Amino acid sequence: MSSQYADSLPKPSEAPVRPKSGVRAALEHTGIPPSWFEKRPKLPSRNWLIFLSVTTSIVSYYVYDRRECKRIRAEYASRVEHLAQEPLRPSELPRKVTVYGAKWPGDEDHEKSLRFFRKYVKPVLVAAAVDYEMISGRRSGDLANRIANEIKTRRRVDAGLEPTFQGPITLPNQPTLEQKRKRELEGGIVIVGRHTLKEFMSGLKRGWTESMERVDREDMIAQELSSDGRFDEPEEPAVDHEGVDGEPLPTRSRLLPSKSTGLFSPLQIPSSNQSKPSKPSSNWPSDLETPPSTIPALPSLLLVPFTNHIGFKQVPQMLWGFFNERHKVRAGSEAAYRLVLSHTRPFATTNTTLSASEIQPSQSDERQGGDLDFDLPAESYYVGAYTPSETEKARKTYYDALPAKLATARALARGTRAPTKDEDKHPPPTEVELRAERLKKEMRWRGDKAGWEVVKPGQAVEWDERFADALQVFDEPRTAEDGSPGTE
Repeated sequence: MSSQYADSLPKPSEAPVRPKSGVRAALEHTGIPPSWFEKRPKLPSRNWLIFLSVTTSIVSYYVYDRRECKRIRAEYASRVEHLAQEPLRPSELPRKVTVYGAKWPGDEDHEKSLRFFRKYVKPVLVAAAVDYEMISGRRSGDLANRIANEIKTRRRVDAGLEPTFQGPITLPNQPTLEQKRKRELEGGIVIVGRHTLKEFMSGLKRGWTESMERVDREDMIAQELSSDGRFDEPEEPAVDHEGVDGEPLPTRSRLLPSKSTGLFSPLQIPSSNQSKPSKPSSNWPSDLETPPSTIPALPSLLLVPFTNHIGFKQVPQMLWGFFNERHKVRAGSEAAYRLVLSHTRPFATTNTTLSASEIQPSQSDERQGGDLDFDLPAESYYVGAYTPSETEKARKTYYDALPAKLATARALARGTRAPTKDEDKHPPPTEVELRAERLKKEMRWRGDKAGWEVVKPGQAVEWDERFADALQVFDEPRTAEDGSPGTE
């Protein structure tokens, strides 16, 4: 009796069967394996925990940074959007600023500076209904040349030596020259980066110091290259001029006219040594060539810091900038906010100005003081961006291969030899094309060297004491007593 009762009791190893819930029974009929319902949650392995922690931290930091970027833009846009709602008169134009962005030394993308402006500064200007015009240089030094030429043109117009530009159609409400310059003063100039400031100040000084005569740089270099003998004909071997069969050979002395007779031969060969017509001298009065003692007021400057990281060594700075873009957004928004409120101060500088000859190339930490030291640490990121030795090596390689190309072009042009099959498929450049190619290369090489001399580390920013009374800089707006930003 006791044994039968013991056999009827459940064994300890056999757990009581729980009744299935309706949801589980329904899910089992859908084909889900029953073993899935018996699984219990557990922590992942150590490697998975490390991977998930690192990935989650990086993604969270990225999302936080981009949210802060949107918040900062919206904050500064809300401060200035009331200016865009102010009505304008029918003949009134919105405020307009000029944006200068030079090519960063060592970077082939010449629009990096303007791309920085469009991404970080432009949104606040658009919110305030401020118009803008962007000007960049494809190579180092292009911006300085453009600014210098524009100032020289202005000086010629003011002196009455050149008429003002008139469009093909004269409109009744077309602004006058005084109105255009007044609008420029009310607008301002945006300078992105220290390299742009150096080119801007260099062009500014050249424009107000050099002669205002119009000079064609391409024509000047072409005249210089035409006299260096690179394209001269090789000397012909000596020929016996006694004659053949008793008849004298037509030499140069027999073809040219005689001084005594004054006869002229139709086979006369012009001499390459004949003097070229000299360039007509300027008929301008000497007092107009003298630089003015005072410079009229110039548009206020907005200095926007900018650093372009390129190269393998600057990958850590690139990664840090990618995950900390909010700092760039704040810097660009604050700069635009200063421009919109139009609070200016004089251009800060020291009493003593260093000349370019006093700056040693190795002294990259040379300081001039004031706004001339704007964004000075950025110079350390383009050291070695331009090496004169590479330019000289490229020039030597080109001129070593030039005689063979020139001989081929002349031989094919004169028909002294027949072209090969490869030359029929791909004709070699002619002598005219070689001259144009050489001029283009020389202009690029000389322009790069001159531009590097302006922006290289340790080179002082060009300064003239006449700029002290003409330049203004957009400054931080004053804070009212209640903590809100003022407009004065």
